[in-house]
Amino acid sequence: MNENEIGRIVVDVAVNLHKEIGPGLLESVYEKLLAFELKSRGLKIRQQVAIPIIYKGIKFDEGFRADIIVEDLVILEVKSVESASKAHKKQTLTYLKLSHKRLAYLLNFGDHLMKDGITRLINGKIE
Repeated sequence: MNENEIGRIVVDVAVNLHKEIGPGLLESVYEKLLAFELKSRGLKIRQQVAIPIIYKGIKFDEGFRADIIVEDLVILEVKSVESASKAHKKQTLTYLKLSHKRLAYLLNFGDHLMKDGITRLINGKIE
């Protein structure tokens, strides 16, 4: 399964989850439910994955934590805010760059419509 196939599943799961429980819950709730749904579809996921910073050849594990990584290919950053900010997008781009992955999704469950809360990020670009 490639990144785009995983992405289609992620978007489908996020939209259905948002339809079922709506906006306004804590990020941690959406993260747990999203992880459960992705696992139930047979995907391998890891939660709260450390993304280290390597500086001058030294690895610092105190860097960042990705909310979910799917099949070791796609990063998911879960938010539950009124509107995702540029800082949230930059945060997700940082995870993408430091982990050397090609695809990430910023999923904001706080938006009224989930389709408005999905930002797809590829190789340092926002789409």
